[in-house]
Amino acid sequence: MTGDSPRKHDLVFLVDVDNTLLDNDRIRADMQAHLGERYGAEARDRYWAIQEQLFVDLGYRDYLGALQRYRDGRPEHIELLAVASWLVDFPFAERLYPGALDVLRHLARFGPTVILTDGDVVFQPRKVQRSGIGAAVEGRVLVYIHKEKSLPDVERRYPAERYVLVDDKPGILAAVKRHWGERVFTVLPRQGQFAAAAGAQAAEPAPDLAVDHIADLLKLDLPALIGGRSTPSPLKASA
Repeated sequence: MTGDSPRKHDLVFLVDVDNTLLDNDRIRADMQAHLGERYGAEARDRYWAIQEQLFVDLGYRDYLGALQRYRDGRPEHIELLAVASWLVDFPFAERLYPGALDVLRHLARFGPTVILTDGDVVFQPRKVQRSGIGAAVEGRVLVYIHKEKSLPDVERRYPAERYVLVDDKPGILAAVKRHWGERVFTVLPRQGQFAAAAGAQAAEPAPDLAVDHIADLLKLDLPALIGGRSTPSPLKASA
């Protein structure tokens, strides 16, 4: 960043994308179905095995990178390259969780709302743009390789007295809580494969707040919850 240092805010909201605002499990299912129907089970399974291995290697889903690696092994299968266009033109807005954009607008009443996500440099920003998420936060979008390791940069760009982090991954919430301590209030939407995974609830420190659906945040006054707790303890809200 150049010029004057950014103004420090009282409160900044940091919101994840996949399985927090967007139903990424459904997007993955859509892609698997498309690959199987258009290119057959063998191509679908091979692509997905590559994609899963990249997820282990990188720590995020690299859909386009998996296509490149597939091509490296099967250069004659040029038909599969059309999947790249299918991916970047996917109607992501149709896979938003109900109320997701309303939640972003609701939170913006109390402080800047910033998208904080992991991913590659092409597909993840495209997903944020085409879903309408980027516009809902007025372009405040941060895409890192490992966001939990990039918190000093987050703080440099959006300095604040307190943060609220909304993320479906208990491990990410715990890591950020260990870094920022009581300066961050962590919120777990229990959506998607990571929130439901075995052992997910064992992550320590536990989230300060757990909700069943992202839209449940519309029913809560988060600033009041945060401000009323000098030492936040785990809470639970139900639909």
